[in-house]
Amino acid sequence: MGERILAAMLFVVALIVWRASQVSSHELDHRYKEGDQIPLYANKVRPFHNPSETYRYYDLGYCLPDNVKEKRLSLGELLNGDRLVSAPYQLEFLREKHSESVCKKKLSKKEVARFRAAVREDFLFDMHFDDLSVLGYVGSVDMEHSKHRYYLYRHIRFDISYNKDRVIGILAIMYANDVVDLTEDEEVDVEFLYTVNWEKTNTPFEKRMDQYYELPSLRRHLEIHRHSESAEAQEETGWKCIHGDVFRHPKYKSLFAACLGSGTQLLTLTVFIFVLAVVGVFYRYNRGALLTALIVIYALTSGIAGYTATYFYSKLGGTNWFRNLLLTGCLFCGPLFLTFCFLNTVAVAYTAAAALPLGTIFVIVLIWTLVSYPLLILGGIVGKNSKAEFQAPCRTTEYPREIPPLRWYRRTITQMAMAGFLPFSVICTELYYIFASVWNYRSYTGYGFLFIVFIILLMVTGFITVGLTHFQLAAEDHKWWWRYAPLSYPVPQPLPYP
Repeated sequence: MGERILAAMLFVVALIVWRASQVSSHELDHRYKEGDQIPLYANKVRPFHNPSETYRYYDLGYCLPDNVKEKRLSLGELLNGDRLVSAPYQLEFLREKHSESVCKKKLSKKEVARFRAAVREDFLFDMHFDDLSVLGYVGSVDMEHSKHRYYLYRHIRFDISYNKDRVIGILAIMYANDVVDLTEDEEVDVEFLYTVNWEKTNTPFEKRMDQYYELPSLRRHLEIHRHSESAEAQEETGWKCIHGDVFRHPKYKSLFAACLGSGTQLLTLTVFIFVLAVVGVFYRYNRGALLTALIVIYALTSGIAGYTATYFYSKLGGTNWFRNLLLTGCLFCGPLFLTFCFLNTVAVAYTAAAALPLGTIFVIVLIWTLVSYPLLILGGIVGKNSKAEFQAPCRTTEYPREIPPLRWYRRTITQMAMAGFLPFSVICTELYYIFASVWNYRSYTGYGFLFIVFIILLMVTGFITVGLTHFQLAAEDHKWWWRYAPLSYPVPQPLPYP
């Protein structure tokens, strides 16, 4: 048994050596001399939007040479669906060619229909040259008087770059003005041509594959082909027709910036609280540590609110930055202070123990006036001086586009409910334990689980925001910055009686 296994292994090694000897030394070391023939292999053709649908190159109807040679492929290449055969183009190292004829052929009606279907489905051909992939379109589609016309590219140009005696890159350029019309079901005479250009480059051979990882010009060439066909053929609908309005500055920009600043501060406060909880500051018997940390950290993070608010306010063209700072400082603290005054007054009236003494209130006011407010102003000054000009990716029209009447489920109140329901359902269970801890009914210890719920809350809120914004833009409502004016949408009026 052992001798049989050894003999089988020797046979496999001999087979591998024999197959390797069939490959020329040029293809192994990728070094060539001027005039050396470099084989170009045709692989397959496939639709641009469905790479898994592949067909043999010559099955489409291209010129079939007299002696077609198949390249020996590895097991992985065969499993990948590669079928490399010699292409009808003769490419010699450093030899340029101009409008060289490949063949002349009369395409039958069946071949015309096959080519036309390939052009309609944006078929690409896939070739291999010195182990480099070569891609190009079979043809193009043009709109003429609301009718599609299909054109087959018959002239291809190979732009090859080299460094000393090695090939660095290759690009297939199709001549858009040298085509054959395949719109009608009739036989067509076609002569296939090709041109070869060589260009010297300083890119080393070891880095020649980087072009396939860095969004090369080949990909841009393929994308331009697709966009040039559909840019004017498709009518703009939905969010496409409001591209000139989506970057218009929102109304009430000072309030908008103040909301951004306060929200950023509260998010930072939450993160710091979680950090303190992880390190064990809020242990079971350290009563009151959570409320103390909330007050102190909120005061210390006021600079973040001031910076964020004035930065965005100035970037949106705002000028009264100091008033924006005052609004930012009072946006959260103002309603909180009024609520506290009401509850504390009721507690004092009923002589409840929850009423805060005057000394504690005085300390909180000092923290706000001596720490929070100065940091708010300091952050606002930094944000005002570091603001950058707002640069929209597209031009904004002079006059805003009228928003069409919206259905009830696209109105502000409905979408507010939709946007708040799912995030609230994520945290509703944890809110009970948090409020119970804040109002001293019990001690809260599940900070690890709470942190996981917090991450889920951020993810759900982000997904809901993106989804609702998309639905809003699809309804041609360009006020996506925030839904500040629910009554500004046109309301259909009843028709007058005759």
